[in-house]
Amino acid sequence: MTPPTTREGQQAELRKTIWRIANELRGSVDGWDFKSYVLGMLFYRFISENLAAVVDQNEWDSGDLDFSYADLDDDDAEYAREDLVGDKGFFLRPSELFVNVRKRAAGDENLNETLEQVFKSVEASAVGTRSERDFKGLFEDMDVNSARLGNTVARRNDKLRSLLNAIGDLPLGNLADNKIDLFGDAYEFLMQMYASQAGKSGGEYYTPQEVSELLTRLTVVSKTSVNKVYDPACGSGSLLLKFAKILGQENVSGGFFGQEINLTTYNLARRNMILHDINYSKFDIALGDTLIEPAHWDDEPFEAIVSNPPYSTHWEGKDNPLLINDDRYSPAGVLAPKSKADLAFTMHILSWLAVNGTAAIVEFPGVLYRGGAEQKIRKYLIDNNYVDAVIQLPPDLFFGTTIATCIIVLKKSKLDNSVLFIDASAEFARSGNKNKLTEANQKKVLDLFTDREDVQYEAKLITNGAIADNSYNIAVSSYVEKEDTREKIDITELNARIAKIVERQSELRTEIDAIVADLEGAK
Repeated sequence: MTPPTTREGQQAELRKTIWRIANELRGSVDGWDFKSYVLGMLFYRFISENLAAVVDQNEWDSGDLDFSYADLDDDDAEYAREDLVGDKGFFLRPSELFVNVRKRAAGDENLNETLEQVFKSVEASAVGTRSERDFKGLFEDMDVNSARLGNTVARRNDKLRSLLNAIGDLPLGNLADNKIDLFGDAYEFLMQMYASQAGKSGGEYYTPQEVSELLTRLTVVSKTSVNKVYDPACGSGSLLLKFAKILGQENVSGGFFGQEINLTTYNLARRNMILHDINYSKFDIALGDTLIEPAHWDDEPFEAIVSNPPYSTHWEGKDNPLLINDDRYSPAGVLAPKSKADLAFTMHILSWLAVNGTAAIVEFPGVLYRGGAEQKIRKYLIDNNYVDAVIQLPPDLFFGTTIATCIIVLKKSKLDNSVLFIDASAEFARSGNKNKLTEANQKKVLDLFTDREDVQYEAKLITNGAIADNSYNIAVSSYVEKEDTREKIDITELNARIAKIVERQSELRTEIDAIVADLEGAK
């Protein structure tokens, strides 16, 4: 079967396969756990094909056009172990490749043990090498011996065979030719399918790819390369991967950095980097709470920062007396509220932003206008001329919330003392039950951003002084006039029409009276 080449075709094929797997596993594995099995098996297939492709290509380039790594004996493949671990960060024997495990699966009564050993082998191959941290625990949330797969080994293996076959049947073609972020799209779709049962909040959802692309492009305007890129709440890693797509990973010279607090999502981000052929030496994804225990002190500052932090999540805030003295938060003289950490992320990002850098952050609307500590933080940002732009996005872009979010763009080296406010709330196309930013919508926003000029109903450049006079309110609606799309009525014309109606009404009444009089006279 020829793999689909369009974004829509690839998404449709992916989702059809996921639904098929869901139907086969339904009643056995709940949604949240099911996500891990599907993504884990996807990852296993990809690293297998990626590794085999590297060895095959090397042999073909040497003239052996009939060579196939998958057909080698395990002992004969050992020659390549050291080079592959150094290059790819891991090693798989031919017998451990996805394609070969799948071939044997029908007759393998110990398939669960086979897969468990393969996953351990991947991790073990990196032990003692530079890639150990990047591969440690990558499969730990995919328990092939879980009773949730079935009450007996035979039933579990039936489920695992279904997974192997379904993932193996997915026509993915060459990864480089994929028009979608495959893992990201699968993740988003699975979250959409199962999050309501899992009780996950809106802030934990995968960032739609078109939003990720807009955020990335905002940070690299007029640039063809950057040093280091960073996302302090990186989720599946989709925002970081956009830099590789837009600039080319060779033009991100210093590498990709991120941190994620959720273990499952942290594993996904590392897998996603590897899946997209970001070499282990070029990325550093850390596990932990960025606000309390940031992992990349030795790597900052970052030239480009993108983030969609969890909306209004709780954090320690003033309950932790050490935080007010933290170099990231102390300049504002106040901490973000305990129940709303949005501006804590903003302050962290600003602190780690390079002098020549740009940050683009998705924010919930309340941070733009609320009083109290958040107002004091906005005062610090405005008075020090760090806010470059505020962009109002359309509603209903993100799964889990219909609220219209915004983007705050930060810079440490601005050419003026003003903030550009952009109203992009009408820039969307309806797709299914969600709104989407089309390429044309993204271009419109980027053009307004780069032109940095007043455009009626769309953009307004406001001085920092005027913002201060307005209580440091940075809501777009406070500065960009909304176009009145109501039908305009000409009062003079309307009165004339009413007069004609009244006149005609009088004529009709006269005619009716005459008819009635004739009828009465005829009696």
